[in-house]
Amino acid sequence: MKLYKYLVLLLIGVSMVGCSDLVEEPVGVLSPEGFFQTTDNIQQAVDGSLTHAINEEIWGRKLSIALMLRSDMVDLASSQTRRVEHNELTTLASNGMIAPFWQRIYQGIAAANLAISGAEDVVTDDATKNPITAQAYFARAFYYFHLVRLFGDIPYIGETVTDVDAAISISKTPAAEVYENIIADLKYAKEWLPETVDSRAQPSKAAASSYLALVYLTQGEWQKAFDEAEEVIDNAGTYGLALDTNFQNLFNADVIDSSPEPIFSLDYNNVEADDNAYDQIAPMTGIRSDARNEGGGWSVAVPTLAVYETWDAGDYRRAVSMDDEANLIIDEDGDGEDEEVYKFYTDFTASGHEHAKNNPYIAKYARYPGAFARGSGRATSHNYSMIRYAEVLLIAAEAAVELGDNASALDYVNQVRARARMGGATKTGADIEVTIPASDVPADLTGTVTVADVLEERRLELAFEGKRWYDIARRRIGAEVFSASGLEGEKPFFTEDDYLLPLPEDELERNPNLLPQNPGY
Repeated sequence: MKLYKYLVLLLIGVSMVGCSDLVEEPVGVLSPEGFFQTTDNIQQAVDGSLTHAINEEIWGRKLSIALMLRSDMVDLASSQTRRVEHNELTTLASNGMIAPFWQRIYQGIAAANLAISGAEDVVTDDATKNPITAQAYFARAFYYFHLVRLFGDIPYIGETVTDVDAAISISKTPAAEVYENIIADLKYAKEWLPETVDSRAQPSKAAASSYLALVYLTQGEWQKAFDEAEEVIDNAGTYGLALDTNFQNLFNADVIDSSPEPIFSLDYNNVEADDNAYDQIAPMTGIRSDARNEGGGWSVAVPTLAVYETWDAGDYRRAVSMDDEANLIIDEDGDGEDEEVYKFYTDFTASGHEHAKNNPYIAKYARYPGAFARGSGRATSHNYSMIRYAEVLLIAAEAAVELGDNASALDYVNQVRARARMGGATKTGADIEVTIPASDVPADLTGTVTVADVLEERRLELAFEGKRWYDIARRRIGAEVFSASGLEGEKPFFTEDDYLLPLPEDELERNPNLLPQNPGY
């Protein structure tokens, strides 16, 4: 017993320390016994749980970038082995990106479990206590939904673990059972969460219902997915939801707080952290030597040129999603002094850096990183929409196609397209404020909507938001999108086994009860 299993420590909560200033004291260093006296104590544990997601190991870099690289829209401009494995779908169980987000997600789950069990000690009426506890149920479902889609069968822990001897024998739970538990948690959350919240970083009734719709869509439960999505749509006014009139606002840290579109967000807050726990997506996707953000980007996760060239130039979403020009800080005349020089994407390698690429870059995160952003755009004040109203419309559309309800599918897809046609205020890659006028692109769909139509709309609407890989996996379209005709060209190592990640090697070594490894690894 001298060797503690790391997963066990996470489940018990020993390592449960977040990177957010939401929590006054790290819950993990407190004894659960006697701590939970008031609903404020429950809220502390809930905040601690959700704080784990706004960490470099989950949405600050490792998980979010892994999801981008595994899609068919983002290529790799650097050579780090752990990233190459995700980009080329040659991922090993020892991959250096997997173990950190696996561990961090279980820390979030441990904190949620602690909030749920601790709530039992708080003596007050259900109407006061349950809406707070419901946030923990939502958080637990949120984390497990990522895990089950990424790994399949996983250890499911639904209570606070205090017995180390029992914990070291934890084994995997079938994915179908994990989904049942996720749905149960979301139903509880939907029952008790409020209709409106002060911040979209707080779970709401709409968030629980929207995630239920997405879970059902992932399972192929078309009627249930449609019903849940329509419930959100029909109650959009009550929930304060709508499509933002300017698509750019969704990726502008200065104005996102007032947008009606996000349903549940991860809200970065400029937390000082010695362990690089803060947001790093902006520099990871930014243009090398860009004059913006005091140092420019790192040129790591970069779209291929085909993503840009196949996207209709009249679609405002392309202008918001990608930068095809920039002012670079370079010594172009060779006098030993750097100056700011305008470059089109065909000359981005003028920076001279080995990672620079001559194609457009992701603009959603580096363009408006907010007042708190530090050098190269680290530690932004972005609110990352984990699910937003446009996606709910597209969930309803996809389910409607499967149900043979073409009228609903047309309606919901075309609502999303209509917003894209509205144009709006944004910046060019050269950091110049512009207003792009309304256009007739993308035109409304007509005729019979297909699943491919909706998936394509999701690909463009949700580009670079960590959604595309999950769509590829749930629809099993890897053989198509990773073929020679795909946006990134052929990915020759892709097999059906790649729809699941390998369980982390070090976890298997510590706990053989997690065997067998996922197929193909």
